[in-house]
Amino acid sequence: MYKMYRSRTEIIAQILRITNGRQVNKTWLMYRTFLSYKQLKNYISILIENGLLEYQSGEAKYTTTEKGIRFLKLYEKMKEMTEEM
Repeated sequence: MYKMYRSRTEIIAQILRITNGRQVNKTWLMYRTFLSYKQLKNYISILIENGLLEYQSGEAKYTTTEKGIRFLKLYEKMKEMTEEM
């Protein structure tokens, strides 16, 4: 069953998953996350400000930081724990 509503945390985790281990441009992220350009810009800004995502200026691409990877692992663990309830 497809869930229509995604929380901010779910969207953040999705962005970090997509950019984990690869360099991704804004357009690719926009299509993969089903976000508008304006929405994506806001999320990217929040993620960069919090050190979870970094921008590769020479290549105009984004990648997950070590802190972002830790966040993603904690998020997945919490999600797993709550699904067991």
